[in-house]
Order: sequence, then C-alpha cells, then structure tokens
Amino acid sequence: MSSRPIRRLGAHLPLVWATVLAVLLLGPALGPGYVLSYDLVWVPHLSLRGDFLGFGTALPRAVPSDAVVAVLDNLVPAMLLEKVALLAPLIAAGAGTARLVGGSLAVRLTAVTLAVWNPFTVERLGIGHWTVLVGYGVLPWLVLAGRALRRTGRLPAAAWALVPLGALSASAGLVSAAALLVGGWQPGREGRRGNLVLVACAVAGNAPWVVAGLLHAGSATGSSTSVFALHPEGSLPAPLAALGMGGIWNADVVPGSRETFVGWLSLLLLVSLAAVGFGTWRRRPDADAVRLGLLWALGFGLACLTWLLPGLTDWLAGHVAGGGLLRDGTRSLALCLPVYAGLPAVGIGVLADRAAATEVGVRRAVAAAGALLPLLLLYDAGWGLAGALRPADYPAAWAQVRAQARFGDGDLLVLPLSAYRAPAWNHGHTVLDPLARYLPPDALTADALLVDGTAVPGEDPRVPRVESALRLTTAPARTQALLDLGVQYVATETDVGRAPPLASEPVASRAALSVERLDGTAVARTPSVGAGLATGAAWTAYLLSLLGGLAVAGFARFRRSGGGWAPIRSRM
Repeated sequence: MSSRPIRRLGAHLPLVWATVLAVLLLGPALGPGYVLSYDLVWVPHLSLRGDFLGFGTALPRAVPSDAVVAVLDNLVPAMLLEKVALLAPLIAAGAGTARLVGGSLAVRLTAVTLAVWNPFTVERLGIGHWTVLVGYGVLPWLVLAGRALRRTGRLPAAAWALVPLGALSASAGLVSAAALLVGGWQPGREGRRGNLVLVACAVAGNAPWVVAGLLHAGSATGSSTSVFALHPEGSLPAPLAALGMGGIWNADVVPGSRETFVGWLSLLLLVSLAAVGFGTWRRRPDADAVRLGLLWALGFGLACLTWLLPGLTDWLAGHVAGGGLLRDGTRSLALCLPVYAGLPAVGIGVLADRAAATEVGVRRAVAAAGALLPLLLLYDAGWGLAGALRPADYPAAWAQVRAQARFGDGDLLVLPLSAYRAPAWNHGHTVLDPLARYLPPDALTADALLVDGTAVPGEDPRVPRVESALRLTTAPARTQALLDLGVQYVATETDVGRAPPLASEPVASRAALSVERLDGTAVARTPSVGAGLATGAAWTAYLLSLLGGLAVAGFARFRRSGGGWAPIRSRM
C-alpha cells in the first residue's frame, strides 16, 4: 500500500474522531424533539420580531442569535437546526484545534479529545449556552486566519463569515474578536493595513450586539452579579478549576466526577503532560506560542478576576455601561482552548517519540492513552451528560393556541412572572420559560434570578413596573397600567399560577394555557429614527460580512478546485 493513501487517511482522522466524540457527548440530544435546558430554548418556529433586532427594553443578550435563528428556521426545520447548533461547534473545535496544533497524528488526536471532551464544553452544554459553544468552535479557525494574514498579507475570506458566526452573543463575540486580533495583529508600520482589516472584520461581525448595547447604555445589569463568578468544583479551588477549564457558577451542571478525587487526578495529568510538552511548544515558529499564551492568559485572567475581585465586578455591572459583560466570567475560558488542548497534546507527542526508541507498540499505547484518557477522567459527560440532555415535545395545547390566536400590535406579557420553569413535559428539567419565544409577539417576561439564595435583579426596566401594575387594586386600573407599558396581550400558564383579574377578552385557550387581549389600545413602542438607522447599519455590516465571506470563500474554493466542488486543502 502506497504512503499517499495513508497520509490522506491521517489527514482526515482528526475530523472523524471529532465527529465521533461529539456524537458520543450529545447522545440522546440528537434524537427527535427539542433539548430544553436552562438557557437552551428552541421552539418549532421562532418569529422574527423587533426585540430580536435590538429594539427591546431589556439588555440585548439574545442579539443577534435569536434573529439569526428566526431567519434560518424558515429554511431548515428548527428541530434539525438545534442539533446542528449543538453538534457542529464541537466538531469544529476539535478539527480546528488539531490543525492549529499540528504535529504527529498522536498529537492531533489528543488535541481533538481535549478540545471536545472537557469541563467547559460539558458545563456549557448543561447550562444551554449554545452561542458560547459556537464561538468556541470557530475560535481555532480564527486564530488560523490570523496566522494566514501574518504569513501571506491577506485575511482569508472565511474569517469574514466566521466572526459573525462566533458573535451570536456578546461574550462569544468578544472571544471571537480577541482570537482574530491576537492571532493576526502585526506591530509596526508594515502591519498597519492588515491590522485595519482585522479591526474592520471584528467590528462588522459584532456590530448588531454592540450597537444594541450602546442604545441601552443607560441600563445596568444590577448588583449581585458576583454570584456568577468563577466557582470551586468539589475540593478544587476556583483558580485550579479554571485551569482545568471548569468553574461554572451553576453547581447543577457540574459533572459529579469533577467534585471527586478524579478532578484532582485529571488536573495533575494535564499539568504534567503540559510540562513535558512545554519545551517543544515554545519553539513553535512565527511567535505562535507567544500569541496562544497571550490568549490563554487573557481568558484565564478574566475568569479569575471575577473570583479575586467580586466587589469590583458588581460595581462595574451596576454603574458602567457594558460592565455586565464580566458576568459569568468563566465564558472567557474559551480563549484558553489552544493552550489547554495543545500543550498536553504536544506532551503526548514527546512521550510517544521517546517510546518509539524502545518499541513501536509502546508508542501506539501512548498515543491511544492520549486520545482516550480524557474520556475516562470525565466519564459522566458522555451520552448527553449521562442522560440529562433528553429531547422533549411541546404540549399539543401550545400549538393549538398559537394556531388559534390572532395577534396584532402590542407586546405579550407572560404570566406568572418567573423566569425559569421545570415543566413535567420537559422531564422536570429547568428551562428558561419557552412561551415567550413560542408565541409570535415581542414578549415581556420575568428576568430576575435567585442564585444560591441571592436575588439577582432583572435587566428589563419594564418588569418592575409590570409588577407594580399587577398589584393595583382594581382590574381596570391594572389593565390601563399594562396598556401604558405597551402590553396588549397576556398569556398565562395556569398550571404554574393564576394571573390577577384583568379587563380583557379571550383570544385562545387550551388546557393549561390561555391568551387574552386587554381592553383598549396599548401605547406603541417605536424606536427613534437615530436608533433605527444605527441598528440598520449594524445589521447591514453584519450580513455583508457573513454572506460576503461565505460567497467569496465558496467562489475561491470553486476556482481552486478547477471549476468543480471537489475538496481542497485549506491554505490557512
């Protein structure tokens, strides 16, 4: 057998291995139904609405992700789209990290395993932060794009599409922008043009949430955000938990293995392998080691900042526009991916090379250990986080109400006012109330949280006013107060609680769900001309970057393949 097919097989094995691991990690989540877990909320059809574009009164945490999903699920069934949104980032993270790290097949397969199967991916899946995982998936490819710019003087067209994909939420957008800028920035006059291109790419891809955030610059996220800071896991202190890519604030999504001695064993092995590989790693060409080390320091430092200085992060969130981006600082650990997966993988490569001097079988055993050991050390992550990620079907009553109801202008208030539900039809699993997305109008719902007994104020200034309106003594007074806030419809989940009497007429009702239209006309919420123009410009830049990058990259691929769509080797 010639060496060429063998080399070709070796080139594709990291992608195959990443796919296998992603499927094993998600397991039942890939089956029929919708996976609903904390902030992971997908509905059969998401209607495009003004709030998703950035015109809502709450801080734009779901800009641009909800708008992108609302458009795409007209083309791809939402159930399938959710599976792609969970599966593709894991595969991309594994394959991209393998290409970024390079080296022997043993090194690349180990890098794939560490990139796909680690506490960060597991905990973000559990809490439902799919947009964070999308940013995590494109990160190594953005670093590669920056490397290509430094080497060739041209930024790959794919980067213009990758940044918007990585910026589906604000925190993920910052991570994506940092990966591109650190990976491609060139000091001195000769790098000025390339640096301007990098900045333009980062700004265009992040424009929707940046502009929407600036339009809400007067809104702060409130106090008590330190409850979202870096946390210890079992007996692992918070900084050591972060060193192993863990430390999320929600203890319910932390794998049990992380809270036992296995957590310490995993960290010890990773650090030992990293020490073995450090000498080889630091000799990487073109200052790659320094740049990747800078990304690691930035991600680790931001995560630890929320633990070291919780008072400062609280103050920033409550008094400085944009300070709330420090909330849940462990999201920044995505920046640690290249070093976290790369250094131990290179260590495996060094050990395998040393073993080759004695016996080939030992070398293969070392390589297999590198690819499989992370799975054993996080044994309870597999098959949908040990069955926690199970799809559910929405109640038939919800679909009947949506089909029956005819909504006009005005917002929808979802009652009772509680942000999270644990419905029996979702296996009793906690999820952000899906009804606000399931029904078409712009929705007003509770956003205050209770974390470890600490009340975290909400971010929509209308919600406290709604609470005050509902406490008024008469139905006409309550109704008029809600109309003045822009509320025209009220949806009540009667199996959770009852709404106070209102002057209204029924619109639709099935089982434990009812929708009413308030008597009178709600005060319209209309954005200012300036806000509309700024938002339109931001979305134009975003779409031009995304669609233009896809088109140019696709056309270039077509031309390089000689006029056909045969796969080619990336130049990144």
